[in-house]
Amino acid sequence: MKIAIVNPSMHEIAALKQVLASQCQLVWTAQSATEAVAKYLQTLPDLILVDAQLSAATTEQILKQAACSILITTTDLREHISAVYAAIEQGAIDVVDISGLSGDRAETTELLAKISRIGKRLISAHRSSSSYSRTVQKDGLIPLIAIGSSTGGPKALATILAELPTNFRAAIVIVQHVDAHFSVGFAEWLSQQTRLPVKIATAGARPERGTVLVAGTNDHLYLKSDLTLDYTPHPIEYAYRPSVDVFFKSLAQHWSRQGTAILLTGMGRDGAQGLQALRQQNWQTIAQSQESCVVYGMPKAAVELNAAIDVLSPTAIATNLSTLRFT
Repeated sequence: MKIAIVNPSMHEIAALKQVLASQCQLVWTAQSATEAVAKYLQTLPDLILVDAQLSAATTEQILKQAACSILITTTDLREHISAVYAAIEQGAIDVVDISGLSGDRAETTELLAKISRIGKRLISAHRSSSSYSRTVQKDGLIPLIAIGSSTGGPKALATILAELPTNFRAAIVIVQHVDAHFSVGFAEWLSQQTRLPVKIATAGARPERGTVLVAGTNDHLYLKSDLTLDYTPHPIEYAYRPSVDVFFKSLAQHWSRQGTAILLTGMGRDGAQGLQALRQQNWQTIAQSQESCVVYGMPKAAVELNAAIDVLSPTAIATNLSTLRFT
């Protein structure tokens, strides 16, 4: 298993390196969160040992970039208990006391045992994954939430996004039927409803973990084969612009990691066929419930096609997303 160490103390780094040398591959060490993120983007470890003094900030910064198991180390659990809990809230998986690491065989054994258990979990997850999931490991695709909406969509979107935490580990891309003249204002308004950053999706951009991207032109947003976003005027005849169907179908074609697709309130049928295509690719698909819709057109069309696995209100959708465990 490939391991990295983030610790401000060179003494503790040396002690950890000595213990890990016989059983693990140490890929890099860092003494700050900034240094850790820079090195993480160059060499991806399976597990990072993060000192409790740096834990929350480092955990948050790393998990914004990509998925990784993080084990918190501390020489004084009582003193650092608040930092440890904060890191666990951000996504760290456990904590281990290393105060007597250099001379205490019991603490050395505890550290190696926890690393061993984490390694077994990782191996088990890989073995139980589908062939598609193995492609995800190769391609490094992040978790993705795709949302399509129209009439009544802004309120539903605000309800959903308001409940998501700052350390939400999936990328979100939204296609809302809105004229290009109002797209920037819509994105600015949406950013006031959520703790997550909201940006207009630009040509050449990629979905970003923990960031909301919003379609921003009267052309159709779509995902290209190189996994970057772009806009196209085709199909010209589509009345709803940007089209949810065009975006969802491009995801079904090119985004090999199964994600979550949501079709919210709106007039017409845009998005129903795209949601069906994503369900056929084993995505989690959700349509907004009739009683919570301003216009029960797009979700109704999806339900009629049996494209939605779940039919939920915006509040229930928010709860569903908040409880997902992303890797």
